[in-house]
Amino acid sequence: MAAGNAGEDKARSTGSAGTPRRRGRRWAIGLGVLVVLVVLAWLGLRALVPGAPEPPPPPTADAASQRLLPAGPVIGFVGRYGSHVWAGLPYAAPPVGDRRWRPAVPAPRWSAPREALAFGSPCVQFPSPFGGVDGDPQQPAGSEDCLFLNVYAPRLEPGAVPTGEAALPVLVWIHGGGNVIGLADRYDGGVLASRENVIVVTANYRLGPLGWFRHAALREADAGPEERSGNFGTLDLVRALEWVRENIAGFGGDPGRVTIFGESAGGTNVYTLLLAPQARGLFHRAIAQSGGTRITPVSEAEHWSDRDTEPGHARSSNETAARLWIAAGRAEDREAARTALAATPPRELAVFLREQTPEQLFAAYRRNGEEELLLEMPRVFGDGAVLPAGDPLERFARPDGWNRVPVLVGTNRDENKLFLFAQPTYTKMWFGVFPRVRDPERYLAVSDATSAMWKATGADGPADALWRTQPDVFVYRFDFDEWPKLLGFDAATFLGAAHGFEIPFVFGHWDLGPRGRFLFDEGHRLVREELSDAMRSYWAQFAARGRPGRGLTGELPDWKAWDGREGAPKALVFDTRADGGIRMTSDSVTPEAVLASVETDPRLTTQRDRCWVYRELAVRSRGFGVEDYPNAGREGCAEFPFDEFPWP
Repeated sequence: MAAGNAGEDKARSTGSAGTPRRRGRRWAIGLGVLVVLVVLAWLGLRALVPGAPEPPPPPTADAASQRLLPAGPVIGFVGRYGSHVWAGLPYAAPPVGDRRWRPAVPAPRWSAPREALAFGSPCVQFPSPFGGVDGDPQQPAGSEDCLFLNVYAPRLEPGAVPTGEAALPVLVWIHGGGNVIGLADRYDGGVLASRENVIVVTANYRLGPLGWFRHAALREADAGPEERSGNFGTLDLVRALEWVRENIAGFGGDPGRVTIFGESAGGTNVYTLLLAPQARGLFHRAIAQSGGTRITPVSEAEHWSDRDTEPGHARSSNETAARLWIAAGRAEDREAARTALAATPPRELAVFLREQTPEQLFAAYRRNGEEELLLEMPRVFGDGAVLPAGDPLERFARPDGWNRVPVLVGTNRDENKLFLFAQPTYTKMWFGVFPRVRDPERYLAVSDATSAMWKATGADGPADALWRTQPDVFVYRFDFDEWPKLLGFDAATFLGAAHGFEIPFVFGHWDLGPRGRFLFDEGHRLVREELSDAMRSYWAQFAARGRPGRGLTGELPDWKAWDGREGAPKALVFDTRADGGIRMTSDSVTPEAVLASVETDPRLTTQRDRCWVYRELAVRSRGFGVEDYPNAGREGCAEFPFDEFPWP
């Protein structure tokens, strides 16, 4: 993933001698709805924005929202968009103490009416504006007791809740954040639920080293294959879907029409649920927005980083255990810790690991300053029990290789512009306020290539594999770029349809705080809302019928299924009428085509220019690796060493 991944960016780790080694790829940053706020903060607009308004008063219970569930009676409230909301419902027992690094199990039922008026705690993570959790970016925030979900439904009296064949489609949202940050309550499902007549569920799941951690000491003799897998965040999502199956009818939802949808790392998690046998039958359609399909080898997750064969990540579980051992005063250095750990009985080491506080555990993953936007560590493992080892695309191309359901996938046209804009290599601030792109042609050449590779590996490649065994596969490209100029900065050109920008259109939720008005301006409100109405209609129709068709109203352009044959329909483009409107296209892209385009791009006039783009492809995409870089293109890039970038 996230990521990621989503797209997944490549991760490079360093062995004991300091030699860079390829350890896998950085999972994409799932920015969530807060992405716009972050962009505006980068634009230096803080000083121009008045102070934040007073927070709204806490919600009050609405008697009409009382529902009787198998889990127990609940009372919710009326949300800001007129829907009913039930917040902070526990779907699993707290994974604390001895339950850390074990599969989620059902939460205890309750008998007294539960007032579901407050969102649950976010899962433990390093604070980040990307994820929506405030605090010191080097000190973890949140709680291990975080397995909560939220339900949004049309506002109805208890006696009017639909049942049986009238029950409503259900959409379960999986937030992004590289599987290391994020929380469910950043996404208000009220508009989607009330206007499209569906049920929306948003769920937290364990993140970072509490969600994905695989160590031999935790594989006790009596442990089952799921516990041995290390994929606890994935299993949390399975448990959330089990809760939905058991309880969603109480809200008027149809447990036989459940759609999972997620963005960035959330889109990656959608792909993993398509592969996980534990999730079979728990959902019936799947939507992956800007996701990715890479699964981390178990060697990368566990092995020491200086192992001769199949070396591990610099933050593998063995390396992490050694740092914890040193921090506890049990060894002076890595080699001493390594020797001591090898001599420690597994049960004793498992107890030691589970006794670490979140602060102690996350200190072993301390981030490398501001350049590391997200915590780099292995996650989503090909363990052979929860997720298969090997290439997911090969599994998708087999009839028995995945949980076959209708699938909708897509990417944004300019995914990587968001990340390029954040880097001083590409942008500068005049007087700390006025953003300027240093070299517009290079910026756009890098963005075009890396974003096209994201489409090739995050949408078109998976779609072509899925299509071979499941005809109901639908692909989109999000092109909306009608943004205002910001202090002379051309956001339409240099941000465009960037990563995460489609999320507000899917949810119909535009109020992202006082800074949001600079991007979601009144001048573009009508075209923005028209496109959002269409996207929500397609998403809801897909959730209801397994095909987006012409949307709920039947008045939109017909969204045809992916057809892998040359010249056949491939994807639906989402754009405004002024830029061609919503339309089908037969365009598709492969990693090979993206690499070939670098050689012919007229903006790249020297080999240095081309190697610059190849290097960014190696860092930011899944279709081209660090090991491929020296021999890239017709002339190769050995003259421009990867680790000496940026070159003089």
